[in-house]
Amino acid sequence: MKIYKFIGFIALLGWSAVSCNDWLDVRPDTEQKEEDQFSTYKGFRDALTGCYMALANEDVYGCRLTMSCTEALAGLWHMPDEPSSTSDRYQDYHLMLHEYDNDGARQAVQAIYSKLYNIIVQANLVIKHAEDNAAAFPDEATRSVILGEAYAIRAYCQLDVLRLFGEVPGGQGTKVSLPYSEVTAFDERATRYDFTGYSEKLIADLDKAEKLLKDNDPIFGYTFEELNAPSSVEIEDTYMCYRQSRLNYWAVKALQSRMYLYLGKADPKYLAMAYDAAKAVIDAKDRDGNPVMTLSGSSDRETNGYKACPNECLFYLSKYNVKDVASILIGGADVQTGVNYLYITPERLTRLFEGVPTDSDNRYAFMWNKNAKSSTSKKNVTILKYYFADDVENKALYYQIIPMLRMSEMYLIAVETTPSLSEANALYKDYMLECGVALDKDVFDGLNDRSGELMAEYRREFFAEGQLFYTYKRNQVKDILWLETQEMTEDDYILWNCVNTEFNP
Repeated sequence: MKIYKFIGFIALLGWSAVSCNDWLDVRPDTEQKEEDQFSTYKGFRDALTGCYMALANEDVYGCRLTMSCTEALAGLWHMPDEPSSTSDRYQDYHLMLHEYDNDGARQAVQAIYSKLYNIIVQANLVIKHAEDNAAAFPDEATRSVILGEAYAIRAYCQLDVLRLFGEVPGGQGTKVSLPYSEVTAFDERATRYDFTGYSEKLIADLDKAEKLLKDNDPIFGYTFEELNAPSSVEIEDTYMCYRQSRLNYWAVKALQSRMYLYLGKADPKYLAMAYDAAKAVIDAKDRDGNPVMTLSGSSDRETNGYKACPNECLFYLSKYNVKDVASILIGGADVQTGVNYLYITPERLTRLFEGVPTDSDNRYAFMWNKNAKSSTSKKNVTILKYYFADDVENKALYYQIIPMLRMSEMYLIAVETTPSLSEANALYKDYMLECGVALDKDVFDGLNDRSGELMAEYRREFFAEGQLFYTYKRNQVKDILWLETQEMTEDDYILWNCVNTEFNP
């Protein structure tokens, strides 16, 4: 019964998103409509839901920023030959080669850029009206949660604008000033900031989100599990349930950790902040003294078959058609790979898991279909992260999701940033144990030994989640695995020149 209620709730959110999207395409003559929209609590709910639905659009986290474009930039997919310009993979091929003057590559990047700023403007509208119209909310705690989530949505998108389009943190080459949008209409120009100024805006937004959500977020009174089954708890406002599918307090702490790690390459003082935020999430306890969330690779992948690890997602996007999208892009079960698929070779899979015992690693065992074949019967390998059987139970909760922030990332950040060698080894052992690998000795002999191992883990753990290119960028990696014929320059990591600068959000 619970799952049917959840599906009904998601369907309601979808309807709400459609209704609010009618006006969120902001035009000068919509001021009265906008005012009416934000005159009620329901209007705020609909608008915030519209932001989350937009985040799952295929131009951003529903595909390009998770499965296709960003992974092509990181050289993960096997694309030996240039596809036809009519192929879905033409854009990815030229992004893989970092040929940003190619029309296909530019179109893909422009689509990402435009959609990110579209979402930011939607979040800005929520912020503007929530700050001005407290009377529309049933209480101050509810207003704080809605406002905190809107700030977090803006920061999530603006961080990825920086990671994708901005200069290399700590780099000595090209400098880029980027728009940090606080405007509420698409025809308004946003102020541009240099790296330092932009970083300060990001930090301020997440600080606001954290303070607004602190003690007001329902996660302080309930567990994630309880909020995923609202019929089992007494909660008056069911819109405040399903906190994993929203930027809740602990997701904001995780986003702070990700942000500080990236900024730390430009200013090392931020690395300690990345560590503190990651450890705050790892060590967090609920009202009964139990961990707020734990790693779940073993139980999710091995026991339950939840390949996207939903039970360790601090934040995920609900996307009812994720299997359809992913099946077109990266295959799934028994598919015939071809020019319109993104896949890897058996040799790449072997290299991907080099150095770990594949007889026990649950990612190797459960995350890959090793029997996919080309039209010439050549074996290929496709990822199963977003694949599931049609008859599984609880699809909406455990399968139809896109991971956005996970406990695994918090562990890897803590391992990378801790000043303690013993803690780095202990955390890494805990992390690897959930991958099915029991380490009987320390991996790191010194703190300087961490980078190579962690880079390999970002490849293995977050494949098709869109994080590796940013990891390469912040580490200024020149030789990307599987792109040996290219030597990456700072400009190869900066996609700003792909953007039509006449469009300045």
